[in-house]
Amino acid sequence: MLSDDKIARLTDVVLRGLIDKRLISIKEADSLVRREIKRTIVKELKIGEEIDIVVRKKLQSFSRNLVEGSPEWRVLYKKFFEEEEVKRGKR
Repeated sequence: MLSDDKIARLTDVVLRGLIDKRLISIKEADSLVRREIKRTIVKELKIGEEIDIVVRKKLQSFSRNLVEGSPEWRVLYKKFFEEEEVKRGKR
């Protein structure tokens, strides 16, 4: 998870980018828009953490011992992570 400061900075970057590219015009108070962007970022980060836990459990359940960080482990991690994203409608 990112720190509150990093999430706040990311929120600023997203909001400025949307405004600068004229993808949105703010009719609400700036703070309301920032709060919604921050809420969305935190929600997505939590989903990523949940998927990470599921994938790691799946990899640990293999009968042979996979070494974390090995090429085989990374390939399987990526594959299972993408499968979980699809299950949750993230892809």
